[in-house]
Amino acid sequence: MIYAPEMTLAEARAEYFRRSGFGEKGGYDERWIKVKVWQIPVWLPNTAGRIAAVKLHDLHHVLTEYPTTWRGEAEISAWEVGSGGLRRFWAGWWLDLMNVAQGLAINPVGVYRAFMRGRQTSNLFGAVFNDDLLQSLVGEYRHRLNLENGVDPPGLKDKLAFAFWVAISVLVYILSVGPLVAIPLVVVYGIFIR
Repeated sequence: MIYAPEMTLAEARAEYFRRSGFGEKGGYDERWIKVKVWQIPVWLPNTAGRIAAVKLHDLHHVLTEYPTTWRGEAEISAWEVGSGGLRRFWAGWWLDLMNVAQGLAINPVGVYRAFMRGRQTSNLFGAVFNDDLLQSLVGEYRHRLNLENGVDPPGLKDKLAFAFWVAISVLVYILSVGPLVAIPLVVVYGIFIR
């Protein structure tokens, strides 16, 4: 276990930032963030809504111990969707659904397992991010979110929920990435094939 149960969430998050190379403030104060779509960097504004969501998302990395690798981001995104979703965090919904769709191609088993783990746990997206939360213990929150227990075999309802969210994630991905692919093709067609 990387983040010991007796660590505070603040201590564990500081270690997570260090291990991930995010800097002391985790990039919360940056104006732009870089996300990758099939290893192609895309720069997005670091909005207040995205910052509010990522503060809880980072604590999820600590509590679940999913890494910040491409595969790990697909897993934590599937877990967040499966564990009740991101509620009011619309930027987080979009990023998670994009990660789930990409994860289906690079890590389908991991995405499925993480989603099913999420179905039997809960997440922090209903919590208020503050100093009191950060002073809580990792072990306390793993217990509160039911992350200490193994995963029971999924039932039909879980499998149907997975199919639904997979379909939504693929749709969001197509609607988001489609224009990025189509626009250059139209330009090339217009220039060279007239």
